[in-house]
Amino acid sequence: MSPKLTIRKLMSVFAITVTMLSCTKPVTQEPTIVEKTDLQDWKSEVERTLQLYGHRNWIVIADAAYPQQSNQAIKTLVINADQLEVVEFVTQSIEKAKHVNATIFIDKELEFVPEKAAEGIENYRAELDNLLEGKSVKTMLHEEIIQKIDSSAKLFNVLILKTDLVIPYTSVFFELECGYWNAVDEENLRAIIAGSEKNK
Repeated sequence: MSPKLTIRKLMSVFAITVTMLSCTKPVTQEPTIVEKTDLQDWKSEVERTLQLYGHRNWIVIADAAYPQQSNQAIKTLVINADQLEVVEFVTQSIEKAKHVNATIFIDKELEFVPEKAAEGIENYRAELDNLLEGKSVKTMLHEEIIQKIDSSAKLFNVLILKTDLVIPYTSVFFELECGYWNAVDEENLRAIIAGSEKNK
């Protein structure tokens, strides 16, 4: 066998091997991250997203250390806006929407972080309490809220508005619900259905 023929065969085997490896290599996708600095941009995005979102979607207003999550259903906007201003805007936007309302979750840890460990947290707590007065608010441990979001993101989309706030446990989580059909209505409906099944 000539040296030229041997080299050609080796090159052919190499090319086939590379092709096979490239075909079987898993494709990794990064989560969608859109950086926006213009105030009207993120507001428009919230309004547009709310039109698409409904029961079981989430909107999160996060502090600066909130992690980038790998799930493709979670979209993150890095915004240049005051965190409490964003909370107020999202709250008002949900109230204006006819098709959704929301249960708001805040970290249980927020109540216990001392001012000496996180300067400004006392003032933040007071302003947030005032902002959310009269709203449906629940407190849970941070990890438990994250688990709820991760579970929902398996089927439903999540929007995260990441601010530059550097006070711990200040993320505010909105779990969207149907605005024209509440949990009591649903429970009553299930009771009616169960009753009709028994009467068959």
